[in-house]
Amino acid sequence: MNKQELIEYCKSLKGDLNKFINGIDVNKIIAKIEQLDEPQKPVVKQFVAEWYEENKNNLEKNIYDCIVGWGIHSKEIRDWMRETSPFQTLVNMHQFGYTVEKEKRYLVKAKGVYFNSCLIFEKINKKWLFSSAYEIDHQRGHHTRKELEAGGFGWVFDCPGVEIEEVEE
Repeated sequence: MNKQELIEYCKSLKGDLNKFINGIDVNKIIAKIEQLDEPQKPVVKQFVAEWYEENKNNLEKNIYDCIVGWGIHSKEIRDWMRETSPFQTLVNMHQFGYTVEKEKRYLVKAKGVYFNSCLIFEKINKKWLFSSAYEIDHQRGHHTRKELEAGGFGWVFDCPGVEIEEVEE
């Protein structure tokens, strides 16, 4: 039972007309329950969520393998494992679930070019092009840093002829 379910149960005990049940003030009990801390789902990067999903069925063994077989895991995972509390994070993910951190997305514009020319990834042909700023089903105009770097466009972050705009998704 979670906190909200307990609150609903107490409200059902109270009934519509009866504030007190056998001398107990249910409203005070509900107020105390509402003050309880609930465990928060950890927010993790996408690669951590992917590693967890691949390894969650035998988590203890896979964490051990990650430590012992250090070289067989990605640099991202090894670096993350060096952080302050990766084991506690994995345990919390296992107990409470998790949320994947949204990566920043960018709109890449060519400065001084007429008609708002933006870097677009064409999903069907898997090609990059400059076009007007819009997204339709087969095109992506907002990119993560990782997507830009994988496409050979990591340089746009240091180029004076390019304007990078962080966008909300």
